[in-house]
Amino acid sequence: MFKFKNKNLIRIVSFCCLLLFLSGLIPSVRHNYLNVLKYPLLLPGFIGSEIKGIIFYHRNFIRYQAQINEIDTLTQRLNALGETALENARLQGLLSFKDQQPYKTVAARVVGRCPDSWGSCMILDKGNRSGIKRGMPVITPLGLAGRITEVSAIAAKAILINDPNLNVSAIVQRSRQEGLISGTLGNDLIMRYLPEEADIKLQDVVLTSGLNRAYPKGQVIGTVVEIGQEFSGLGRYALIKPAVCLSCVEEVLVVIP
Repeated sequence: MFKFKNKNLIRIVSFCCLLLFLSGLIPSVRHNYLNVLKYPLLLPGFIGSEIKGIIFYHRNFIRYQAQINEIDTLTQRLNALGETALENARLQGLLSFKDQQPYKTVAARVVGRCPDSWGSCMILDKGNRSGIKRGMPVITPLGLAGRITEVSAIAAKAILINDPNLNVSAIVQRSRQEGLISGTLGNDLIMRYLPEEADIKLQDVVLTSGLNRAYPKGQVIGTVVEIGQEFSGLGRYALIKPAVCLSCVEEVLVVIP
């Protein structure tokens, strides 16, 4: 009885194998046949990958965090190198400008702004030990920036040309028309005491006239952006856009008479 059943089982298995083999030979059936077989074959690999992922999760997470930290460090270094390169370029320009000046100057860094007048005052890292005194003009390669008002041994305070308390004798470069420039605490300066017949136009460049000994002659102040009539009706005025970005100054030259 047992032998009979064993023979029948062998026949059934042989028949199924033959059927599967013949099915694989038929093109219309072979594609579906292979698709059915590939999923059981992929299952062990999938299970193995999941097991490895679980086992090595902690190790991979630590490596990931280390890579993120390394990227942050490299980004900071790159930013620092970029800032150093920009600073070197500014200093080279400042030193080149210093060499071109016919008078003695002292280079200084802007290390702070005055809390009570942030937009029109700055603190320099040089003082009377470097020969800086009250009243000396402050210039940059772009033009006039301001004047020293207070000095200590190692620092100095300078007001910028947009301060209303600072007045500069000026001249229009093209026509040689003279006037007096004052600050407005805004983005522009104002040039007053211009007669009705004053020869002044938009985009005219305005320079220091040298009539006031406090400022060397020929320093660029800015360009004319607007011309108007004084309220008194006795003259005209002009709004001047400063040549120096007063909120961007980082290094300056202090002129030593």
